Amino acid sequence: MLSAVERKIEQFVAELNDKEVERLYAKLPHGKRLRAKLILKVAGEKLPVIKTAAVVEMIHAASLLHDDVIDDADTRRAKPSLNALYGNKTAIMLGDILYSKGFFELNNISAEVAKLISNAVTQLSLGELKDVSLSKTFNTDKALYLDMIYQKTASLIEAAAGAAAVLAGKPKTPFMIYGRNLGLAFQMIDDLLDITADSATLGKPALHDFVEGKTTLPYIYLYEALDESGRGKLKSLHAKVLSREEQNWIMAQMEERQVLMKCYAQARELIDEAVELMNAQGEDALSEIAMEMIDREF
Repeated sequence: MLSAVERKIEQFVAELNDKEVERLYAKLPHGKRLRAKLILKVAGEKLPVIKTAAVVEMIHAASLLHDDVIDDADTRRAKPSLNALYGNKTAIMLGDILYSKGFFELNNISAEVAKLISNAVTQLSLGELKDVSLSKTFNTDKALYLDMIYQKTASLIEAAAGAAAVLAGKPKTPFMIYGRNLGLAFQMIDDLLDITADSATLGKPALHDFVEGKTTLPYIYLYEALDESGRGKLKSLHAKVLSREEQNWIMAQMEERQVLMKCYAQARELIDEAVELMNAQGEDALSEIAMEMIDREF
């Protein structure tokens, strides 16, 4: 029923009665719609469910538009980003329009769903701000990193799962825990892919996050594993354009200390916990959504 979600998004955009917005939205890559899949899997295919899935995907698209501006990203899913094509102002305003329309449509679903989703957007924005702040220095605090990725990524997936449970008349708490775990694991895998995926697959240069000043989980674990000299060298490379030799040094150190495997194992543990929780609720089918979160190329 993802096609119904796509049609609903197109309807919401068309209701704005603005041809430029329709043209710009058509330029956005849709991705795998994992959040919409999650909502439909939990709550079925009734109209309020489809509307909720459409709103969540619009909000997610808006957040990516703003994220690309903040990161000065030229690509999104291996294609030119909207800000690269039309400028930052256009990308920001389209994001604001999608946010605003999404919030308006939430009022036509239910008060509890609206509260869950709108609170997640607040968390998402706080996480985005925290990400910018943490990028100013080399962050060695794992707790700060986990808090940031919860707000920036996991909060919306958590809210999507909770909203779906509300619409389906199911207990909200276990589904929100499931969504939170999925979101944390999703971002951890994203951070791994920034290091392991080739540029063509990733749609941006390898080690891009580190060059941009982001100290993601693999770098935190690597810092902990290095001696004093190695720590000094790693910090000296933070937020700078890396030579091939410097890239190779980072990759070699991570491989030697099995940092990437440690990060993947942590993400996998979160997924396994989420699947086990849903199995206990008789929601075996949700394991497929969980695995899509972690076993992906981009």
